[in-house]
Amino acid sequence: MLMRAPKESGSWSWNLEDVEEPGLEFALMTAARMSAVLEKHALLVPASLEWDWFQTGRGGLGVHSRLNLARRSLDEPALPDALRACRPTGHPQAEIGGILVLGSGTWFDADGERHREYRLVELMVAPYETDLWIELSVHHDIWGQCDFRGEPHPATHANNAPRLASALQELDQVLAVAAEPGEPTYYGQAEGYGLSAPDIIDGRGPDLTDTTWG
Repeated sequence: MLMRAPKESGSWSWNLEDVEEPGLEFALMTAARMSAVLEKHALLVPASLEWDWFQTGRGGLGVHSRLNLARRSLDEPALPDALRACRPTGHPQAEIGGILVLGSGTWFDADGERHREYRLVELMVAPYETDLWIELSVHHDIWGQCDFRGEPHPATHANNAPRLASALQELDQVLAVAAEPGEPTYYGQAEGYGLSAPDIIDGRGPDLTDTTWG
């Protein structure tokens, strides 16, 4: 089993500015294009969407929705209306916030054996009035040079990190915008198309398991 950190070990974001037709339709179409890249690299097969509702002038409403995709695709023309149909009846002015695309991906252990993992990578698309903000995040240690206990795992890293790097580079091309590395957390930091190298002392990296894990 993989250990999943309570916060991301790396994240990358894109901001598409001055979108010609911003809004939910464009956000889902962009998510579909990105998911096609991630699925090609066996990193994410979309299975469901989750989002919160907010109201202008009031902020978040504390209401959360989830829609299972089943056999539906993210670029299905009827999908935006299916999301809008989930609007809470007590809040007719509610708007959809950031949409999290959830599903499973494939990782490889040190022996090259394949494993499926739910939420191996997470994709978030957040439509704004004129822009679309996007974030891709990872929460596991297979993308780094050491596991979360500080043990170097070069074979596991070599079997996984290059796929993530290739996908991120391809996403830059698809979006025509370069990814911006996200803020560092206790569990890691994005650097370029991978995670920054840890400080190695006496052959080991830092032990990151000394905090509360979910």
